[in-house]
Amino acid sequence: MNAPVAESPDQIPQLFVEAWNDRDPDGIAALFEEDADFVNVTGIWWTDREAIREAHAYGLERIFSDSRLTLGKVKLRRLTPGIAVVHGRVILEGQTGREDLPRPGRRVTIFSFVVSLGEAGWRCVSAQNTDVVPGAETFLRDPQGGLRAVDYREGPERES
Repeated sequence: MNAPVAESPDQIPQLFVEAWNDRDPDGIAALFEEDADFVNVTGIWWTDREAIREAHAYGLERIFSDSRLTLGKVKLRRLTPGIAVVHGRVILEGQTGREDLPRPGRRVTIFSFVVSLGEAGWRCVSAQNTDVVPGAETFLRDPQGGLRAVDYREGPERES
């Protein structure tokens, strides 16, 4: 797999964003170990590099063909010299629409990457992408099975 090598763990979010913006599912997959896990924003769980590649190939073609990611804040926490957790705030714009749905708007997500250092540089062993829902603390399921973001706080501190 031909891909950029992460020489430090905090490069992983930037390399992910670059591969996404280049519409390069192979480049995304190359950031992951062979047996890596990836959980997307809706809870779909891919359990190896090839599944991660296939899912991103589909998504970049059908759902995110006009999208662009922008990387914001990145935070690195080294757990050992060869293991780290990296979080990255990412803005997604230009998600592909569907005629029967409202036009997708700008989304903000937090990526969590657990990375390890090997002979091929830093690679992800696990990643999770979580949508940021302003003003919400949790979700409630309605009788039809849909989820609704809610906030349990009261008063002025409720603003986010």
